[in-house]
Amino acid sequence: MRKLDSNIKEFLHQGTVIPAHPLALNQDMSIDENKQRLLTKYYMASGAGGVAVGVHTTQFEIRKPEINLLEPVLRMAAEEIDKAALTHPFIKVAGICGPAEQAIKEAELAVKYGYHLGLVSMGGLSTYSEAELIKRIEAVSKIIPVFGFYLQPAVGGRILSYDFWRAFAEIPNVEGIKVAAFNRYQTLDVVRAVCDSFRRDEIALYTGNDDNIVADLLTPYRFTIDNQLIEKRFVGGLLGHWAVWTTGAVQLLNEVKNCIANDYAGAEKLLAKGIAVTDMNAVIFDAANSFKGCIAGIHEVLRRQGLRDGTWCLSKEEKLSPGQAEDIDRIYKMYVPFTDDAFVNNFIQQSM
Repeated sequence: MRKLDSNIKEFLHQGTVIPAHPLALNQDMSIDENKQRLLTKYYMASGAGGVAVGVHTTQFEIRKPEINLLEPVLRMAAEEIDKAALTHPFIKVAGICGPAEQAIKEAELAVKYGYHLGLVSMGGLSTYSEAELIKRIEAVSKIIPVFGFYLQPAVGGRILSYDFWRAFAEIPNVEGIKVAAFNRYQTLDVVRAVCDSFRRDEIALYTGNDDNIVADLLTPYRFTIDNQLIEKRFVGGLLGHWAVWTTGAVQLLNEVKNCIANDYAGAEKLLAKGIAVTDMNAVIFDAANSFKGCIAGIHEVLRRQGLRDGTWCLSKEEKLSPGQAEDIDRIYKMYVPFTDDAFVNNFIQQSM
């Protein structure tokens, strides 16, 4: 069983910014290798502490045999990270999907390219019982340390019970859980299940609730278990939202950490920022249209910044919704301090 390196584990538990890595395509749907590598370099330059590749934001369609881009995107990101002169650990997370046989092969591929953790999705497995899902996770965990992934149903996930997450937390090689349920009740199920587990201190919680980022990071979750008060927090985020304006995400997480360390001084200001971030996310992720344009929205911001050439997605259904581009204009004007276009422009100039 491959275990998580102690330095990576400590860094994971300290809490960091982990953007979900998009896919850079040419108009003919081939991969734009230069822009794909440029994105990875941007996340490192921005101060992020890791990157998740082959996940929902990278587009699940990369696994289709006729597309076959999972290995190339994992390889390119790993190559850029491994040759970078970083002064801190950088967490490589590989997305893992599909039935048990497929998930095991993807875990082996992630190990091949030196990924530290596998972000294991439970989406698309409607015929699996929760007990079967647990067996699948156990099989993957024997190959690579596991980062759990609660993906919201609107984009392909499924609702999972408290009992599922309680059993999930007991799996020895589970190191983290990303909660992207976009739902307070379901988020609470996961946190309470982890707190009920004897492994509660071994599992790092990361918010994937792009609609509730700041509140997730500020909130202490407290439960009385066996007459003992147990507290658990989201220490960082693994987010599609943080695939854009990433330097702002790094600054925001640092502000949250400082706020908590100083007895919540400045919490009101941060909560106000949280509303701004959610407003921005509603536009980028196309919440008004059931998230149909969520990946294209990320691409549009990156296109405007020069980090990719278009908003092309592998699925014809993934495109900007009517009015979404105009809404992006609005949030750009309204929330200038939350963007990082000047940083990106300088980064691109230095990368040429």
